[in-house]
Amino acid sequence: MTRRVVVTGVGMVNPMGHDVETVWKGLKEGASGVGYTSIFDASNFPTKISAEVKNWDVTKCGEKIADWEKAGRHTRFAVGAAKQAVESSGVLDSIKDPTRFGVYLGCGEGDQDFHTFTNMVVAAISSGNGDWDKSAFIKKGLATLDSQREMEQDPSMPCGHLASLFNAQGPNLNCLTACAASSQAIGEARELIKRGTCDVMLSGGAHSMIHPFGVTGFNLLTALSTRNDEPTKASRPFDRERDGFVLGEGASMVVLEELEHAKARGATIFGEVIGYGTTADAFRITDTHPEGRGGIACMKMAMEDAGIGPEHVNYVNAHGTSTTVNDKVETLCCKEAFGEEWAKKIPVSSTKSMMGHLIAAAGVTEAIVCLLAIRDNVLPPTINYENPDDNCDLDYIPNVAREAKVDIALNNSFGFGGQNITLALSRFKD
Repeated sequence: MTRRVVVTGVGMVNPMGHDVETVWKGLKEGASGVGYTSIFDASNFPTKISAEVKNWDVTKCGEKIADWEKAGRHTRFAVGAAKQAVESSGVLDSIKDPTRFGVYLGCGEGDQDFHTFTNMVVAAISSGNGDWDKSAFIKKGLATLDSQREMEQDPSMPCGHLASLFNAQGPNLNCLTACAASSQAIGEARELIKRGTCDVMLSGGAHSMIHPFGVTGFNLLTALSTRNDEPTKASRPFDRERDGFVLGEGASMVVLEELEHAKARGATIFGEVIGYGTTADAFRITDTHPEGRGGIACMKMAMEDAGIGPEHVNYVNAHGTSTTVNDKVETLCCKEAFGEEWAKKIPVSSTKSMMGHLIAAAGVTEAIVCLLAIRDNVLPPTINYENPDDNCDLDYIPNVAREAKVDIALNNSFGFGGQNITLALSRFKD
C-alpha cells in the first residue's frame, strides 16, 4: 500500500512577517519586505539593500531570550517557525514512538558572527607568531572568541535544537544544496515517510546570509541587485530591467505526516505532497545550464511522480530570482516541461519579488505559499513587473493577486551548483 504524505502544520518567520497569515496577507496585497540593510553597515558595499526580518525575537514564540542568546540567527528563526508549525499541527500528543518522528532541514549558516569569527582567524594567522591567546585578539580590537557562539553558526545546529525541543528521536538530517536546500529537505523527508521509516517529519529550512561575508561573495558574483535608490522595486523577476536578486533571511517549517496517522487523530490537512523531482545540471558551479536541461528534467520528474500532466497544473511558484539568466532559463524550462501551449496557459509568479531570496529557506517558504494558494484559491503576484522581456513571455501574474481555482501547484527551486528541485502539491482529496 502506498503511504501518502500530507502537510498538517506550517510556520514562518521572514521579512514579510512573523507568522503565516501575516505573510500571506502581505503577499496577496503585493507588499514588499525589502529595505536598506541595518544588520551591518553596508554603506560601502555595491548592494546596500536586503530583506531583513525586523522586530522579532524568540519571546514572540514563547521562548526565553537567555536560552537562545548564543544561538545563531538561523536557529532563532527556525525555533519560531517550527513552534508555529508543530503547534498548528497538534501532532505531539499523538506520537507514541518518538523514534518515528524525525527532523529533515535545509539550513545554511547563522549570521554576522560568522564574519566576526573569520576576521579573528585571519588576524591570528596574519600576526605571524601563532599567538591564539584571547588577549591578543582583544588587543587587535576584535571581539573575544566565544567557542559556543561560533559553533552555533553551523548549518546543522537548528536540526539538533529542534529535535531536542520536540523530542524527535528519529532521523535528524540537514542538507545544504544552496537555494534548493529546504525543498530537497521536504522531498527527502517525504521519502522517509513513504518507505515507512517515520510517520511524522518536521521539515523546512532557515538561513541568514545578510552579513559582510555573504554580501561580499554575492557582489563579487554580480548576483545581487544594486538598485539601491528604490529598495522595494529592486527585486523584479522576469522584468526586462532586472539586475539581480535581493538577499533575504528567515525560516519556514512544515509538519509532514503519513495520511492514515493524520486521519486517525483528526488533523487539519493543508495539502498533499504528491510529487518530487530532483536533478543536477552537471554543468558549472554558479551557472544554470543555458538550455535548462536539469530544470526541465526535474519538473517532468515531479509530474511523473505525481501521476499528472501539464493540464492538471494550476499554478507554478517559480524560483524566479530576478537575475538575467535564471528567469530566462526558467521560462524555457516551463515551455519544455509543459509544452509551449500549456506553458502560456499556466499562471506563474515569483514571491521573491516581495520577500527577497531566502536562500536555503526559500523553497519551503514558497511551498507553503503554494499550499495557501490552494487553500484560498488566490494566486500571489509578481510585483515590479513593468517592462516585458521577449525572453520571458509567460503569464507572470503581474503586480496584482488573482483569484483562480487551484488544485495542483508546482514549486521550483533551482540552486547554485546546478541543484534542481520541483515539488508537486495538491489539494487533499480522500
